[in-house]
Amino acid sequence: MVRFNVLEHELVPEHYLVPQEEEEKILKEIGVKKENLPRIKKSDAVLRVLERKYGHIPVGSLIKIVRKSPTAGRITVYRVVVRD
Repeated sequence: MVRFNVLEHELVPEHYLVPQEEEEKILKEIGVKKENLPRIKKSDAVLRVLERKYGHIPVGSLIKIVRKSPTAGRITVYRVVVRD
């Protein structure tokens, strides 16, 4: 059970679950294979909070992270969910 919502902390960027039907389009757009993306562990506190919002998030799902940047404004990065 998650007692603290890490997504409400000012230092944690916005995280979203990418719908499965959009994954191929995004991977083609950024020109990378899913296995080459950085990873996020299934046990990560952010994923536990996202599962409260989206339901079960299977291994291999794509997570979109939107970060604020003082030089670039906002940047979007992606992570693949992996087992612990």
